[in-house]
Amino acid sequence: MLSWTHILVVVAVIVLLFGRGKVSDLMGDVAKGIKSFKKGLADDDVPVAKPDPKIIEGSATQEANAPAKDKTANG
Repeated sequence: MLSWTHILVVVAVIVLLFGRGKVSDLMGDVAKGIKSFKKGLADDDVPVAKPDPKIIEGSATQEANAPAKDKTANG
């Protein structure tokens, strides 16, 4: 098993390799990632309201009343 001395040696090596600033920046980024993940999970619980369909009036309604053209016939 790992004892406290092993853990302290590993932490000391990490701090020596990366420096205190890099380790604290990394931990801050990890915390931001966890917060955004939790926020994303909370946002999924809120049902999304569908907007009412909009009716567009114009030439499309006039073409619907016109007789259909036969595109297969020559003429």
